[in-house]
Amino acid sequence: MKRTQLLQEIRMMRFEEAYSSWQERSLTQEEAARLLGVSDRTFRRHICRYEDQGLEGLFDKRLSQESVRKAPLDEALKLVELYRKRYFGFTVKHFYSWYQRAHGGGRSYTWVKNTLQARGVVKKAPKRGAHRKKRVRSPYPGMMLHQDGSKHQWVKDQMWTLIITMDDATGEHYSMFFVPEEGLWSSFRGIRDVIERKGLFASLYTDRAGHYWYTPKEGGKVDKGRPTQFARAMKQLGIEMIPAYSPQARGRCERAFKTHQDRLTKELAMEGITDMEEANQYLDKIYRPAFNEEFCVKPAEEEDLFVDWVGANLEDILCEQFSRTVRNDNCVVFKKFTLQIPKDKYRCHYVKVKVRLHRYPNGTFAIFHGHRQLARYDAKGELLKKKKSTAA
Repeated sequence: MKRTQLLQEIRMMRFEEAYSSWQERSLTQEEAARLLGVSDRTFRRHICRYEDQGLEGLFDKRLSQESVRKAPLDEALKLVELYRKRYFGFTVKHFYSWYQRAHGGGRSYTWVKNTLQARGVVKKAPKRGAHRKKRVRSPYPGMMLHQDGSKHQWVKDQMWTLIITMDDATGEHYSMFFVPEEGLWSSFRGIRDVIERKGLFASLYTDRAGHYWYTPKEGGKVDKGRPTQFARAMKQLGIEMIPAYSPQARGRCERAFKTHQDRLTKELAMEGITDMEEANQYLDKIYRPAFNEEFCVKPAEEEDLFVDWVGANLEDILCEQFSRTVRNDNCVVFKKFTLQIPKDKYRCHYVKVKVRLHRYPNGTFAIFHGHRQLARYDAKGELLKKKKSTAA
């Protein structure tokens, strides 16, 4: 017996008891009504129905009538068939976003969930564990960003790493792309995407991977006095770096990756995408905008803390930088490369001068003396035609 039917049976039994007591004059109508939790007038109406129709007059007719808003059976069957044929394995929430976006679905999420669960195509989620208090989000967008990578089998038989850079205040993903392996260049790429799209932000929260931090003792605290190339670049940009010391501290990224691993793998398979370049195009044009629209939350404060980038060439900050001393032949040696500094009108030579060598993501090089670029080289160390450039 359903709960509503059980409650109705109990209600009628209590009415019969109250009615008998009233008939025996042991209770007044006011006292009987109070016992049933209804008004005097309602109790008198129930007396009239009971004496005229018996217990049937007290039945709540809403329990036996179909709601005029109830979805037709064929609509429910079409929904189940759509899920089985095209979206089987999707979570209900993931399927519901596609049901609305691609199929013009107008029913509620609850109806979709209950319909799929009633037909047995989706299992009910297990009961959640103990309540935990989550960390309060940053109040302003641009106040703190997260960056992390997840290595996973995003497409069949291929292990890629997904790099995301997201806002703590809203959960919005500003940058999202696949790379073969996480490292310095992928982290630089994520930061550059954010700056070009939104501007400079205040702080960055990361794990303690080697390209972010130098950690003298495994599992211990980071050494902020020995900055990595990435930390040096963030300092130049005025972005504070914050290390995370536990997986729980990176909970927002971990939960986001759990969603991506469930949704993105299915969407890439559904679209037949197996190439990394195509996958990155799908991320940028379709998946990331749809994800942000569905999952972003409203920040506590409407104002944001992003600042437009108006400094020097960004690529000369988001790169590797090394200090070198020029040899007697006006050459700089870096690993297997010997880079010749050409003549210029500012100095007769650069022998014994301290210069700064930049290596860029595409493998090319540049040599700087202070803020002035002396020369640019291709990935093979060959001198390129000089272009005017400054570096911060």
